[in-house]
Amino acid sequence: MFNSYLFSTLFLAISYTKVCSAGPLLTERLSPTELSQAQMEGFAPFTHFARVAYCQPSAVKSWSCGAECKANSDFILVEVGGDGLTAQGYSPSQQSVIVAHQESNPVHIEPWITYAGFLPKSLDPSLFPGIPDNILVHSGFANDYTKSAAKVLDVVIRTVSDYKATKVTTVGHSLGGALALLDGVYLPLHMSGGSFRTITNGMPRVGNQALADYVDTDVSMTHINNRKETIPLLPPRFLGFEHSSGEIHITEDGDWVSCPGHDNPDAQCTAGALETNLFDHYGPYGGDVMMGGKGCQPPA
Repeated sequence: MFNSYLFSTLFLAISYTKVCSAGPLLTERLSPTELSQAQMEGFAPFTHFARVAYCQPSAVKSWSCGAECKANSDFILVEVGGDGLTAQGYSPSQQSVIVAHQESNPVHIEPWITYAGFLPKSLDPSLFPGIPDNILVHSGFANDYTKSAAKVLDVVIRTVSDYKATKVTTVGHSLGGALALLDGVYLPLHMSGGSFRTITNGMPRVGNQALADYVDTDVSMTHINNRKETIPLLPPRFLGFEHSSGEIHITEDGDWVSCPGHDNPDAQCTAGALETNLFDHYGPYGGDVMMGGKGCQPPA
């Protein structure tokens, strides 16, 4: 299965490179700006939450998953489970409900791009009432999201009520990031009041320009990418997929830069990369946070 994933990813990455070299897609070049140390550190708790979603459910349930749980030691877990692990609860230090998604099949590392087919589809109007009908989303991501949407909403509503919360933050890495983005679109359609924020790591492109434009105006979105990682460049733009604004790129020098606009082609941003490295997809995302389940165990 890993070979299938790697082959699919490399095939599309090569296709992406060939298309871009034949003629760049029209994207306005806006200058990136470097983040301060304080701004970088502000994302650390959410990166750890995204990492927790890779830990063994038993370790998450007891909040004894080692460094990742210690990084958010005051977190109050409310629910854990799902097809891919979803951890939900309340963070007093962040004064926010947290929803952390993992990809749905971490053991076999299902291919993100060919996951249930990458052809775009409309969002389910029963889940996303009133959403513009020109918005299209990767079919695999949309299909996977239907498995968790109702449960996530139920737990978020309950947690907001129990802890008098006014903020909800959704996080995730890779496919988990795609699900977190769909949370950011879905939850405000069913809840009034409060604020919603989505922070992802290594997220692939989720939908078309109409989705990206909607996210720009209706979702507080930050997507963090690491060095030369491949996954945020997929599915390719020539298939109609596009990132929203809100990219933060960790450069080869370890600087964090804010890349304005959609798929900013500046050399300091992900879309401006002349070469890619699949393994950068696993981190480190600030400090030494590596994604995946290895080493994420209860302390001895």
